[in-house]
Amino acid sequence: MSRKIRYAMVGGGRGAFIGAVHRIAAHIDGQIELTAGAFSADPEKSRASGADFFLDPARVYGSFEELVTKEAALPADQRIDFVAIVTPNHVHFPAAKAALEHGFHVLSDKPATFDLAEARALAALVKKTGLLYGLTHNYTGYPLVKEARDMIRDGKLGKIRKIVVEYPQGWLATRLEASGQKQASWRTDPKKSGAAGCIGDIGTHAENLAEYMTGLQISELAADLTSFVKGRKLDDDGNLLLRFKAAPKASCIPPRFPSAKRTISTSASTAKKAASNGTRTSRTRCSQNGSTSRCKSCAPATATSAKMPPPPRALHPLTPRATSRPSPTFTKISPAPSAPVSRRRNSPRTTPPTITRKSKTASAAWPSSKPW
Repeated sequence: MSRKIRYAMVGGGRGAFIGAVHRIAAHIDGQIELTAGAFSADPEKSRASGADFFLDPARVYGSFEELVTKEAALPADQRIDFVAIVTPNHVHFPAAKAALEHGFHVLSDKPATFDLAEARALAALVKKTGLLYGLTHNYTGYPLVKEARDMIRDGKLGKIRKIVVEYPQGWLATRLEASGQKQASWRTDPKKSGAAGCIGDIGTHAENLAEYMTGLQISELAADLTSFVKGRKLDDDGNLLLRFKAAPKASCIPPRFPSAKRTISTSASTAKKAASNGTRTSRTRCSQNGSTSRCKSCAPATATSAKMPPPPRALHPLTPRATSRPSPTFTKISPAPSAPVSRRRNSPRTTPPTITRKSKTASAAWPSSKPW
């Protein structure tokens, strides 16, 4: 191609967050230029944002529908090549659909769509049009992430047995959305964000990094989602146990509350082990399996287990486990007789302490005739 690639942006105007990140990334290699855009649902704000980017006012539109319609009518040597979508989640599919139907390639911020039904419709439309569609996860572009991926694939870390991925944030530790803050408002609104809160917003990055760096794919998961902030409609904390198609086990921890991070990361492995053998975790050591997990026989009797009465109290698995281990034997260290302390610097220490080591047959002492 003998020219720069031209693109239009939907969203990303004044007061937006991720749009500026996309513009910076697009301009790094100097091969792409921002030519047009519909930068806000508010036409006036969109025009003001276009002026901030020094765009031709005729190429700044009040809606994405106007953008794709008028750009498609331009001559081929003037119109845009693709559309970048950086809006709140609920606009991703309508904007992508309009762009594809008017013959434009699409590069969209994650998530691809608002829900699964839209995702299936989008996949069918991309296949039908034969156009390019890309979904961005920005962390895959970091050099250290690529280096770690190559190290894993080259076997420099050995066999991967377990994957732990975390993404903690703290900016929504309070009900910031009640103040009218733009980013907090739409990200905590299920009508704009979708069914997931922090899992859909930042947990997707954790999922993406786990698969991208290891080359493995998640096959199963178990999720525990929580909303700590009173009145919040979507999750602001989440803990997941993951299973990959290969052997490694994993835990995914993307909380928006840093205070929860340590407790979760230390308990994830224990919970996974307990789930794998049908037990529940407990701080009391079980006398049957020798672990700190609570085995099935320790659980309260249910309708299915009522036929088997629990063992006598003296033999109950939660009874403190008797031990026959001998008491530990300590080695006594006896200092040598005190000697006058020299106040001169760099004075060598000539008499070391006498250290006695116990043995079944004899006692031995370090010689004290030589300096240290």
